[in-house]
Amino acid sequence: MWDTLIINPFTNVLVLIYTAIGHNFGIAIILFTILIRLVTWPLNGQQLKATKVMQDLQNDKEWQDIQKKYAKDREKLAQEQMRIYRERGINPFASCLPMLIQFPIIIGLYQSIIRALATNPLGLLQLARSLYPFLNSALLIPLNSKFLWMDLGRPEGIPFPGGFTLSFLPYGFPTLAIIVAVTTYLQTKLTMPPPSAGNPNDQTAAMNSMMSLYMPLFLGWLVLNYASGLAVYFVTSNVLGIVQYAMMGRVNWRNLLPGGSKPTPSKGK
Repeated sequence: MWDTLIINPFTNVLVLIYTAIGHNFGIAIILFTILIRLVTWPLNGQQLKATKVMQDLQNDKEWQDIQKKYAKDREKLAQEQMRIYRERGINPFASCLPMLIQFPIIIGLYQSIIRALATNPLGLLQLARSLYPFLNSALLIPLNSKFLWMDLGRPEGIPFPGGFTLSFLPYGFPTLAIIVAVTTYLQTKLTMPPPSAGNPNDQTAAMNSMMSLYMPLFLGWLVLNYASGLAVYFVTSNVLGIVQYAMMGRVNWRNLLPGGSKPTPSKGK
């Protein structure tokens, strides 16, 4: 069911783009990522709006006073929280639902890229079986995985000069892994709302701060060890994410400056 509804359609769209642009798989990944971003644009917009509502609530003086008043009474705090939600028409799950809908799309995109970049006989057979009849698999497979200096089916790395090697960098200098980590960090920082000065225990701000450190490292490690075609996807997705936030007026450029992410004063109702 997963293959039929998600992986196979994504793989075929990716291969169709690859065929239409002259068998350049790197450009196909970039165009496919742009297409997915356009399709999920309304969901991203809903998620941003819902996140902004929850962030505004964290900065609300009435809610901060309630948190302080019932800090030791979790049951009463939960009741007051639900009252605030009802009175202001806030859906606490509004920011989660778009993400849950997009999650299968992201996983499907990842798996379709891996499937299309098959390099072993079993993978090539699976790719051939995944393609729809209008795509002549006999003429397409194996796909051309060369893009710039990379083989998109293998981890990326630029060989060190003089035959120098490092055991923890077997493929050479990890240019794309560094670019993925940097663009992920930039996207996280630029789209991170400032913490509230009146709420030092703001869990959302603490989680965002932690994510801005761990996510770049995790994706950088992923790219370091897996097909570089994923790196092309991650870099494109990160840049498009920053552009989308900027177009919606959500980019917080001050976060890139030293001290620019210091807490903002809270506002009352």
